[in-house]
Amino acid sequence: MSDAERTMRILVVDDLEINRDLLVRRVSRLGHEARTAVDGVAALELLGAQAWDLVLLDITMPGMDGYETLRRIKADPAIADTPVIMVSAIDQIDSVVRCLELGADDYLVKPFNPVLLQARIESSLAKKRLADHRRARYDALSRELAIGRRIQRGFLPQALPRPSGWELAACCVPARQVSGDFYDVFELPSGALALVLADVCDKGVGAALYMALFRTLLRAMSTHGAPDEAPAATLARAVGFVNDYSVSVHGHENMFSTLFFALLRLDDGSLHYLNAGHESPLLVGSAGTSRLEPTGPAVGLVEGQRWAIGTATLEPGARLLAYTDGVTEAMGLHGAFGEPALLASVAEPFDAPGGLIRRLQERVAQHVGTLEPHDDITLLCVARAGAGGP
Repeated sequence: MSDAERTMRILVVDDLEINRDLLVRRVSRLGHEARTAVDGVAALELLGAQAWDLVLLDITMPGMDGYETLRRIKADPAIADTPVIMVSAIDQIDSVVRCLELGADDYLVKPFNPVLLQARIESSLAKKRLADHRRARYDALSRELAIGRRIQRGFLPQALPRPSGWELAACCVPARQVSGDFYDVFELPSGALALVLADVCDKGVGAALYMALFRTLLRAMSTHGAPDEAPAATLARAVGFVNDYSVSVHGHENMFSTLFFALLRLDDGSLHYLNAGHESPLLVGSAGTSRLEPTGPAVGLVEGQRWAIGTATLEPGARLLAYTDGVTEAMGLHGAFGEPALLASVAEPFDAPGGLIRRLQERVAQHVGTLEPHDDITLLCVARAGAGGP
């Protein structure tokens, strides 16, 4: 049964039986269900026990008067949205103003005109139906987004590889229910370890759908190469396909993604990478900190676009940190988190990649404070054991 079809439930609160009976008859003639309460305490008990669509509340009652009853209704989150019409013999403007300030939806002076009473009741119930409809749609959307978030989490690795002599850690924190960021780590037929970090433009559901598309295509194309395919060829082939497909099929949506995609040889630490307009990952080694700069524009902008391939080496004791711009651009009361804060965190000693990831998450959260998150935050850290390590 729709909200417009169901019988509305109205609670009449008055200490005088003659007033209660009169209001109940009027409400019943309008086709609504009515119940009564003799004072504020009884009314609050009934409101807490079941759902109501409207309260007709007297002011002058023994014990708890209408003012206090109204205050308690509006102070209780569970029943605060229930519309309340004050029905009172007090016709002073101060009383009207006080009730409206306490949250009353309307005020009707006794003796009331039956036509005016009907109009006030139906107006309040119409607002209640609309509010219920909006809440139902919001709840349904929230459930769908929660399902989407669980599904999207399934696109991220359930567990990161643990190759001997290496350690990895990652996190992805959406600014909304779903995210346009993603990371991935998987082994190729050649034995190389693929490292992926990407940031689809925009946020929310649209970005999340494209995130799933880009991630799936990239992984599929990367893992279906020949075992002896050169790392540079794998990178070029996989990203080229994802780019051309995205532009030719979905180009009208103007969706693109920045991407850092690297292939790591675990035996010697050699790294081949493609940086498609992404934030430059930090490579920290014995010679200091360097950046793996972009080798071309974002993916999904121009069909036929190809990228240069960069190379680097993770020597024993080195670590690589890739991140999305949600880290440095996280907004707090004093502006963005910024590159200096990121570099300072990376420069501090830490025991493992997980320690650095947690430190950055905590510092970004402290910087943002109570403000709404500005963007998704995703981090991927890879560390090679020192010369004397395992």
